[in-house]
Amino acid sequence: MSKRIVIVGGGYLGAELAKALETEAEVTLVEQANHFVHAPAMIRAIVKPELLERALIPYDKLLSKGQIERGRVTGVDHAGVTLDDGRRVEGDYIVLATGSTHTSPFKPVRGDIDALKQANRQVHEKLLQAQSIAIVGSGSVGIELAGEIAHAMPEKKIVLVSDKKALLPDMPRKLGRSLEAKLKSAGVEIVFGARAENLQSTSEPYTGTVQLDNGQTITVDLIFPVIGSKANSSLLETLPDVRKTAAGRIATDGWMRPSSLENVFAAGDVAENGDAMTIVGITRQLPWLTKTLKAVLSGKSIVDVKPYVPWKKAPILLPLGPRKGSSFLVLFTAGNWVTSKIKGLDLFLTKYNKSFGRN
Repeated sequence: MSKRIVIVGGGYLGAELAKALETEAEVTLVEQANHFVHAPAMIRAIVKPELLERALIPYDKLLSKGQIERGRVTGVDHAGVTLDDGRRVEGDYIVLATGSTHTSPFKPVRGDIDALKQANRQVHEKLLQAQSIAIVGSGSVGIELAGEIAHAMPEKKIVLVSDKKALLPDMPRKLGRSLEAKLKSAGVEIVFGARAENLQSTSEPYTGTVQLDNGQTITVDLIFPVIGSKANSSLLETLPDVRKTAAGRIATDGWMRPSSLENVFAAGDVAENGDAMTIVGITRQLPWLTKTLKAVLSGKSIVDVKPYVPWKKAPILLPLGPRKGSSFLVLFTAGNWVTSKIKGLDLFLTKYNKSFGRN
């Protein structure tokens, strides 16, 4: 009798894992949204909202054999999952890939795609009206957002606020210095080593004043608070013997298990397994988890599978608009041409639309 796999969350890991395993087992993907959200394009979509048509991809053609259940999972046990309307989806193995949240309008709230579209329109209109913009947070989203606005709307005054002394201090210094130089060349002012003390919202852009802990006050027409992702971990917190870490993530063992339930796995942004909360991290986790579940399905004990080994220093691609940017590709740091060619021009939109069966 065929084994049953339930995957909760249709993001990058969940969707691709369902595709990879649907010929190996009875796969059910549970997802509350009706469209996949291609996150890398959502930053540029603020300045170019027509990208939403390709960045929001229906799930209807993702699987040819597996099943997709629309709904929100509220409970997990060793035998399956329970949805908010009372439905049960039984499974021999359960994978929790519930992802993370970010500032609007980069990701939907509770899978509400219509609200995400509306938020994109509203923020785009505010951006068109604004003459001055502050971006609070200098991680990859803040850096890319500054670059996208500077490219598409060079007349805007942009201030990027970083609480660090340099951009991306945990990466090779050449990468941060290169991005800093390119942003400044595009007219972006960068304030280093200062933390915002009075953010009125951390979930959506707003108009106001940013008071920094260095005594500086920044008054602008539009403030983007982009201070990092937060894991969607509330479902996993209901499991026995879980441990929560930074950014709301749930620690996993060497075989990506977050609890004492040996047939329940967690991966992607919600799981603290040594990788950062990035799509690049998922590209390493996905093949390991696919191979491991195939081994378990064939009767192998999971402890006989080699434990997962995270990235030592993961690659990162940071376009500043379609033509410029810098990237760290493990062996070297690349500049405008390579970054544009790999990511900046298309933002992987063609790849993911094809993967989801949309030509």
